[in-house]
Amino acid sequence: MTYCVGMVLDQGLVLMSDTRTNSGVDNISTFRKMFTWSVPGERIITLLTAGNLASTQAVISQLEERTKEPDERFNVLLESPTMFQVATEVGRLLRSTITDSQGANGERGQGRFTASIIVAGQIAGMEPRLFMVYPEGNFIEASHDTPFFQIGETKYGRPIILRGYDRSMSLEDGVKLLMVSFDSTLKANLSVGLPLDLQVIERDSFAPTHQHRVTAEDPYFQAISSNWGDALKNAFHSLPDYTFHRDEG
Repeated sequence: MTYCVGMVLDQGLVLMSDTRTNSGVDNISTFRKMFTWSVPGERIITLLTAGNLASTQAVISQLEERTKEPDERFNVLLESPTMFQVATEVGRLLRSTITDSQGANGERGQGRFTASIIVAGQIAGMEPRLFMVYPEGNFIEASHDTPFFQIGETKYGRPIILRGYDRSMSLEDGVKLLMVSFDSTLKANLSVGLPLDLQVIERDSFAPTHQHRVTAEDPYFQAISSNWGDALKNAFHSLPDYTFHRDEG
């Protein structure tokens, strides 16, 4: 399992993903799930992946056409004229990859190769855009009503974002909000783990404004985790006390 979030703000995009691929007492491994392509001054596109690792890596390889010589490669992410077409192509590749993998493995393959992808980025002359691509290849786009997407282990971190999100918040506050969301998820689920990959894309920058790998020793993440825990306890104790001797009248 994994946890990835893409969030749209007025100032740009904030993206974060974990790196855990297996979990257990004696079986923990990590793998990057955030992939970025850019053309200076023209476009930046980032994909966040969740689900079957073989399926998502096959999609990434096909997008880059890694089986060809470098001068023969055609990366559709760098050639498509709109982000909508980028999402369409990612959906097509994801659907065909999952279908082929399931078909090659017969009944045992049913449901084993599923995956989902968040597509984020901006092309010059257009707005920053965010899409969530489903295993079936169809997708939805972020809007004012749905300004962020989560894939993977979503339930523990979602309430934090729902309560704290404001589209006009700064990019720095967007990072803080995702840090809290990920900390809450890490505390609740072993299948999501450090290190975390963070990327901030400011509107019209067409390059990562900020990139950072968050490890267990990261002082800011440690402060967020500790202070958030204390803040929750303080908030709980500030709530009105319940009594068994309430006036029933």
